Amino acid sequence: MDGKAAVEAALFSSSENLKVQDIVDRTGFDEAAVRHILKDLRVEYDERESAMMIAKIGSEYRMMLRPEYSEYTGKFAKAEMTGGMMRTLSTIAYNQPVLQSELFKTRGVRTYDDVHALADMGFIHRKKAGQTVELTTTNRFSEHFGIGSTRVADIKKWIEKQAKNAQPGPESDKGGEDDRETGL
Repeated sequence: MDGKAAVEAALFSSSENLKVQDIVDRTGFDEAAVRHILKDLRVEYDERESAMMIAKIGSEYRMMLRPEYSEYTGKFAKAEMTGGMMRTLSTIAYNQPVLQSELFKTRGVRTYDDVHALADMGFIHRKKAGQTVELTTTNRFSEHFGIGSTRVADIKKWIEKQAKNAQPGPESDKGGEDDRETGL
């Protein structure tokens, strides 16, 4: 069996980040070989400028779409969340930590349903803060959107870059709470 292909298959099929030890345990390859293969795969994907990349997030690895190609996914794959949910998520990410009561003032009554759904999806963390809840993004949020960092300042910069690159079209949001599928 080709070790490189086996590690690539593991990364492709996993819905979560993988530690080197996870790959070692499940493939039977030794740790040094897995580390070498991961390094080779990362270089290989970068050199051929693939839409896919092998991202290293802390000490874990994941195969994912490069952020610059995310605009094409919505044309072929159904989005996991509505436009309203995405706007709620981006508001939380940009202003974190944010109190749910403050978010309600900005996003309205839909906030409660969105927060519940986003927490169920693993994109946000809720922590009791007096009579309300404090909201922050999770590692899954950063991984899902290919931000490459969980630092609040880096997330904020990434959102600003996405907003700057966004081209408003004829269906741009005018403050309504519709269910259009959208990206950050």
